[in-house]
Amino acid sequence: MQIAKRPSLLEQAQQEVDKSMTNVPPIEAYADVPRRAASVTLVCASEVKERPIHWLWPGWLARGKLTILAGAAGTGKTTLALGLASTVTTAGRWPDGLLCAGKGNILVWSSEDDPADTLKPRLMACGADVTRVFFVQAVTDEYGNAMPFDPARDIPTLHDAVKSIGGASMLMVDPIVSAISGDMHKANDVRRGLQSLVDFAEDHDCAVLGISHFSKGSAGSSPQDRVIGSQAFGALARTVLVAAKQDGEEARVLARAKSNISLDDGGVSYYIEPCSLDAGIETTRVAWGEKIEGSARDILGSVEASDDDETTECEDAVSFLRDLLADGPLPSKQVKADADGAGYSWATIRRAQKVAGVEAKKDGMKGGWVWRLAAEGAQISPKMLTPRNERLRDNLSAFRENPQSYGDLRG
Repeated sequence: MQIAKRPSLLEQAQQEVDKSMTNVPPIEAYADVPRRAASVTLVCASEVKERPIHWLWPGWLARGKLTILAGAAGTGKTTLALGLASTVTTAGRWPDGLLCAGKGNILVWSSEDDPADTLKPRLMACGADVTRVFFVQAVTDEYGNAMPFDPARDIPTLHDAVKSIGGASMLMVDPIVSAISGDMHKANDVRRGLQSLVDFAEDHDCAVLGISHFSKGSAGSSPQDRVIGSQAFGALARTVLVAAKQDGEEARVLARAKSNISLDDGGVSYYIEPCSLDAGIETTRVAWGEKIEGSARDILGSVEASDDDETTECEDAVSFLRDLLADGPLPSKQVKADADGAGYSWATIRRAQKVAGVEAKKDGMKGGWVWRLAAEGAQISPKMLTPRNERLRDNLSAFRENPQSYGDLRG
């Protein structure tokens, strides 16, 4: 008697698959099935629910959007950003004097600075509520293995973590180029890499602030185009902020180089000052100065121009002002319009104003401001002007005489 061989598990599985396929039509049967053509969905504007921009710092830093802060080495970009973050944690005052609308949590990822000896001390020096600051450090996989957080790979895993702390008002990524897994000089790679950050900002109504650097040798070009890497960095960000430092001086400026959702001019002066904590730790903090008028190009140019170029330009502007006001006072608006027409930046005119002996006076209670030559004339020769010391003098004079710490400016 011959015993039938029992099929192997693999053979049994194959038999089950064969049985299940007995009623499946042959591939030829699908040849005549009509296919849908590709189509476009149109949404009428009347069906779109409009909403305002949700500002963290009005006009400068928007929730739900990507903002880039770029500058040359030595401008204190990270310290500046931590100063802004500190304002959020305490609902303090912004650099322009406005109050932060409410307290919020801050997420910080940095590949360059240590949380223990650098980031936390700077936050403490700025008066931050450190219970509201969370450092993004590691990712744990399904096997319990911890790996360093990589913004180019792990932003999707951050969603649940931010929900567990009740949300976040701001995410700081330093540097932003770490979010790019491909070539940071290729637009497609940059857009693909930044999309996860854009989505994160929108999903959590969180302002994402990415820190970046200026390209070498880019001084004098458009501030937005100076951001290192592909121009897609500046294009995808809704706002680009730029920082610059006066060579040989401690004066610094922060300006808006680009904004798709607000004004894109104006700036504020700031200063990085040393600070000693109670624990004996030496660190630094940001102290804010005054608001500055003008375009980002003019503001950066006022601190990056060479001595010879600026001295010559200031001398020309002094002559321009004296000739313009020789026949009597003029409204400040007309002075500015004539200066623009002559090709002078407002920053240069303001530097030349004091050298030329020009006074700005209010023309009565209801009148506007007028400029006129002082009776005693100029007290300083243009050739006596030292550009590196005089640059931004009008904007920083009060700040330098009585520098205030960031904590003093909080409401």
